[in-house]
Amino acid sequence: MTAPAVARNRGAILSVLREHLPASGLVLEVAAGSGEHAAYFAAALPGLRWQPTDPEPRARASIAAHAKIADLANLLAPLDLDAASPVWPVAQADVVVAINMVHISPWSATLGLLAGAARVLPEGGLLYLYGPYMEDGRHTAPSNAAFDTDLRARDPAWGIRDVQDVEQAASPHGLRLAQRIAMPANNLSVLFRKAPPGAREGYHRG
Repeated sequence: MTAPAVARNRGAILSVLREHLPASGLVLEVAAGSGEHAAYFAAALPGLRWQPTDPEPRARASIAAHAKIADLANLLAPLDLDAASPVWPVAQADVVVAINMVHISPWSATLGLLAGAARVLPEGGLLYLYGPYMEDGRHTAPSNAAFDTDLRARDPAWGIRDVQDVEQAASPHGLRLAQRIAMPANNLSVLFRKAPPGAREGYHRG
């Protein structure tokens, strides 16, 4: 499987990851799709172990095929992971990454992603989200509004989410919005950090 968007966005995403990811550790990628991002990032960040996952057998087969071609020691075999599940096959990770997942899945998947990331991340651990988002109830570009309409026509449970809604849903899990970074093609990188236990109550704008 190949996704044309990967070639367009992977360089910009890598620039953000280089700045914010630790030098070593385990990166858990949720909804890794075709597996192209996993192979590209694992090659560019050799100090990190990259664990791709996806709930779809076809996607996992594609991930495995791209991994075989890449032949990287730090790129692990794909796992079956449903973000909405209360049990994940990975108990601990230093970073959780989800690229173009939040808008192409039901809201319950995003809620599961936030809860799962909080379970597996250490204090200070990073949850990295990438994709199109609304801000303060408004689309950031006409093209995003049209894309949102198309998504909801394909599946009423899909749609571009508001950053503030994601932020509010993350707060009870101890995930604090650390940074939002404007990306090409009207996308955002949205970074959350797991707060220490004493700082987890309430909802705060980042």
